[in-house]
Amino acid sequence: MQKLEQLYEGKAKKVYATDDPELYIVDYKDDATAFNGEKRGTIVGKGVINNQMSNYLMKRLEKEGVPTHFVEELSERETLVKKVQIVPLEVIIRNIAAGSFSKRYGVPEGEPFASPTIEFSYKNDDLGDPLINSYHVLAMKLATPEEIETIKKYAFKVNEVLSAFWSECGVTLVDFKLEFGRLADGTIVLADEISPDTCRLWDKATGEKLDKDRFRRDLGGVEDAYAEVMRRLREHDA
Repeated sequence: MQKLEQLYEGKAKKVYATDDPELYIVDYKDDATAFNGEKRGTIVGKGVINNQMSNYLMKRLEKEGVPTHFVEELSERETLVKKVQIVPLEVIIRNIAAGSFSKRYGVPEGEPFASPTIEFSYKNDDLGDPLINSYHVLAMKLATPEEIETIKKYAFKVNEVLSAFWSECGVTLVDFKLEFGRLADGTIVLADEISPDTCRLWDKATGEKLDKDRFRRDLGGVEDAYAEVMRRLREHDA
């Protein structure tokens, strides 16, 4: 597989064309951002962890019936993925109140929900990724009714699979963000990444934060937290 020109550079990844028009190479960076890019920094080794963790979890999800863009891990930082048209929605599943939910609704952080909840944000940095509902999605023609239902179904399935997996690793899956894309034939698949950048992960015993909140909130020990999550993931199947 030949790596060609860079097509895109985002906050955490670079995307390259290949000699197959339906396949891209994603290169994970150590750059870290928060608050819609207002806070910037570097988390040493993050790209390697996020790449390898995303690939591991996506393969696991594929076995559970959630289609993904994953094709093959090429190196510590690079992965071959299917070309998708990203649906411009951030899909957020929450099991426990935290972060913006707690701020927005005044619910104490750490309060568990009776059942998981789902939110959509319009994926638009200039607008600050505002919350929208399914009626807005339809009005703006961001997705069809069938695509919305498929995305919701997959998102809750991801939550079911990953909550159980992380629990076995001694970690609570508090909430997480997903992105989905369309293949050339219109099939909806899970895209982007699943990592401590996109998930809130708390130690089950102590409640210690093992995710990007350590960077957002200047808690220190960011690299150690990412490394600890990866260690537990590897030990799970050792």
